[in-house]
Amino acid sequence: MKDKYFLITVDTEGDNLWQYKAGEIIETKNADFIPPFQSLCERYDFKPVYLTNYEMAQNESFINHAKEWLSKGTCEIGVHLHAWNNPPFYELKGTHSGNPYLIEYPEDIMRAKFSVIYELLKTNFSITPVSHRAGRWAMNDLYFQILKDFNIKVDCSYTPGVNWSQNMGITQGGVDYSHEPRCVQIINGVMEIPATIRHLRTYRNGSFKHRIKSILMGEYVWLRTAGFSAASMKKVLDVLEFENDVDFAEFMIHSSELMPGGSPLFVTQRDVKKELSAMEEVFAYAKTLGYKGCTLAEYYRIKNEDL
Repeated sequence: MKDKYFLITVDTEGDNLWQYKAGEIIETKNADFIPPFQSLCERYDFKPVYLTNYEMAQNESFINHAKEWLSKGTCEIGVHLHAWNNPPFYELKGTHSGNPYLIEYPEDIMRAKFSVIYELLKTNFSITPVSHRAGRWAMNDLYFQILKDFNIKVDCSYTPGVNWSQNMGITQGGVDYSHEPRCVQIINGVMEIPATIRHLRTYRNGSFKHRIKSILMGEYVWLRTAGFSAASMKKVLDVLEFENDVDFAEFMIHSSELMPGGSPLFVTQRDVKKELSAMEEVFAYAKTLGYKGCTLAEYYRIKNEDL
């Protein structure tokens, strides 16, 4: 029986950025709602990777908690870069009004922005980050080269089966990952561990129309609580049991989804309580299937020992 690894990635960022408009102050109250989630992960010996962006990298509450978890070896801190509020600031000229992707900027600005968040994480968390996820999932060859130059070992920005091209930035849409493989690949020296997404016919949380469509036509189901039920996520884990080229399951959330009102789908305390209950159901099921918890950095080391 092959070893299987359960990865948990957390886009650790400001409150309800789905509703963010340029120039608004970004709050980070969701930092105070992360500890119960961390405790849940630890109960199942899982180790979340907090992919941390500019505003959360300065939140004292999160910094203090994360340092404690780091000292116990129960989490990892990685890089998450939102280009629109990560210094240095640079005005893009374009015809669209979405939050800009880092890949829209000139190379020198891309590198300068990455250096800021990279050094901030090193200073505030006393670590050297080796993992990364792009803001709004957008990667290209140059971005991978920048990661390599900063000695980043692992990226987790790819979303197999998902096309973001209609999600606009300032000058362009997002990246089309429709035909990317669901397994690990090496891109310009960086290990790409894609989000776990599978096309299934299943019962989806949401409107009646969406539920019927997902049952009749199927859809891409993520290992994430935003929009997906515990039952559908467990079906994804069932599918993975028959895939010989994949030995990991990557669950993801946003830190702001742990706070009532911090995201569009989890508005009340009851919503968050149900979300945590669904997570626990999936975590418990993953343990019954034999999954071991590890961070992205640990998975990278395991795979390199296997090479």
